[in-house]
Amino acid sequence: MRIETELKLGFKDVMIRPKRSTLNSRAQVSLEREFKFKHSTATWTGVPIMAANMDTVGTFEMALALAKEKLFSCIHKHYTVHQWHEFIKNAPESITNYIAVSTGTGTSDAKKVAEIFEQNPQLKFLCIDVANGYSEHFVNFVKQMRKQFPDKVIIAGNVVTGEMVEELLLEGADIVKVGIGPGSVCTTRVKTGVGYPQLSAIIECADAAHGLGGHIISDGGCTIPGDVAKAFGAGADFVMLGGMLAGHTESGGELLEIKGEKYKMFYGMSSDTAMNKHVGGVADYRASEGKTVQVPFKGDVIETLHDILGGIRSTCTYVGASKIKELTKRTTFIRVLEQENRIYSK
Repeated sequence: MRIETELKLGFKDVMIRPKRSTLNSRAQVSLEREFKFKHSTATWTGVPIMAANMDTVGTFEMALALAKEKLFSCIHKHYTVHQWHEFIKNAPESITNYIAVSTGTGTSDAKKVAEIFEQNPQLKFLCIDVANGYSEHFVNFVKQMRKQFPDKVIIAGNVVTGEMVEELLLEGADIVKVGIGPGSVCTTRVKTGVGYPQLSAIIECADAAHGLGGHIISDGGCTIPGDVAKAFGAGADFVMLGGMLAGHTESGGELLEIKGEKYKMFYGMSSDTAMNKHVGGVADYRASEGKTVQVPFKGDVIETLHDILGGIRSTCTYVGASKIKELTKRTTFIRVLEQENRIYSK
């Protein structure tokens, strides 16, 4: 046992210091980035914000809406091979640039992914997603997928430390998903005591990834557009959103009406709700590590996207970054004890 005493920070612990800028308008800011990858020969251009691969967020409907704005979606893993084939057949050809097939690490998962790619070879992205990316089995699965699909862009996670980011990149991942416990419907930190403040995780993992020619996704912890900007400022190449994209027309989850108000169900993928729905309940040897909540219905997701993207453009104008790629180079974080005046907040 040992204690690390170095300070670790989350999004609420900092703000971004403004700097002199030559930009006259938010319209001068470009939020698109172009990426090349460590292993795959593919390239990608778009706005590097992703819908999380949760069945209440990473839906085909969400993917179509986000792709129109050049945003990405990690599609949840519970669609069937047939549903995938029908979607690809009927969706615009360009959709394959903005979606990833998600998978677990079981034998049946590997078989299903192979069938999806065999029927739809134009798909380019694979998201290998587990709650705990520190297991030897997970690393071996990433290695297996790289051998099986040498040209696919492989996303792997979740981890929160630099050494594990390096290992996953060296074993075949192109992009590593960073975040344990910060999600709005994740209770891992409560049930296990395990986690890592998200801002510090991004800073440390980005440093490790970029040194090897890899990339990272900040997954979890964003509750407002300013948090998304902070994640990019800290060095994240992509930012993945769950709760901020929940509750929309395009989101999954049951639509409820309570006392005349509309709500949508939103739950973590390790919650009782998700496990009852997909795997027949919570196994005896484990505990639920997710919440189930009712999110006020927000309508079409496009309005939320405009709010998020507008906020990031504004951040860039405050620090003089004309491109989102420049944001991390122009960011100085200051530690704070307060974020906002909440006297009129609900």
